[in-house]
Amino acid sequence: MKIYLGADHRGFKLKEKLKGWLKDQKIECEDLGNTQYEIEDDFPDFGKKVAEKVQTTGEKGILLCGSGGMALVANKFKGVWSAEAYDVERAKHAKEHDGVNVLSIPADVVDEKTACEMVRVWLETEVEQKEKYQRRLDKIKAIEERNFV
Repeated sequence: MKIYLGADHRGFKLKEKLKGWLKDQKIECEDLGNTQYEIEDDFPDFGKKVAEKVQTTGEKGILLCGSGGMALVANKFKGVWSAEAYDVERAKHAKEHDGVNVLSIPADVVDEKTACEMVRVWLETEVEQKEKYQRRLDKIKAIEERNFV
């Protein structure tokens, strides 16, 4: 498993801490930027890089910005499903019920300890196979097929 990381200036510090935690957990990760704190950077640039990698490799991504809005960028790519999560339960739900492959974390409201626990739970959680969840995921896939011709 490989995790692609991306963050703008508001998510930069938390990304750096999370990157260290992932390495401590022996989870391969690749930092797609920003690789330095730059107050004038734009979150779509890093959301795009992560989404493209997830789309082409089938791996997972984590996006960090101030509000979690990077999910907006990631969801513009076919096969990339992102949700904002601000606590462990939302991260688990995003994976278990919604099949999210890119977790978007709002660094303005999530601390390092919570972020690490969110990622741990998100990575360990399997997509629920109950009929109602699969039915919903199939509907989302149908919308995606229609919109991403």
